[in-house]
Amino acid sequence: MSAKGGSASGGKIAVIKTGGKQYKVSAGQTLKIEKLEVEDGKSVKFDTLLIADGEKLQIGKPSLGDKVEAKVLETGKAKKVLVVKYKRKTRYTRNIGHRQPFTKVEITKIA
Repeated sequence: MSAKGGSASGGKIAVIKTGGKQYKVSAGQTLKIEKLEVEDGKSVKFDTLLIADGEKLQIGKPSLGDKVEAKVLETGKAKKVLVVKYKRKTRYTRNIGHRQPFTKVEITKIA
């Protein structure tokens, strides 16, 4: 029978919290998160909510501390999203754009 929990490859997975969101991550994974004030190439630790390793499951109440470590690959801005405001019959139209800043990280270690 297959083990419940954990990832398909049997490695550790964790749920981290950053930028008001929660992410399910595993070692070696890269992901884009809300912008962090950290220089490129530096290491950063994340607040960990859950760690699963096969049958072993650690659940934080409310967190386990800083158990997930990642390396900052780059910071940048996402593609532009156009915001259009329009009111008919009054000749009112307004176009503005927004580019959300992000930080791209690679998960290096799950304790």
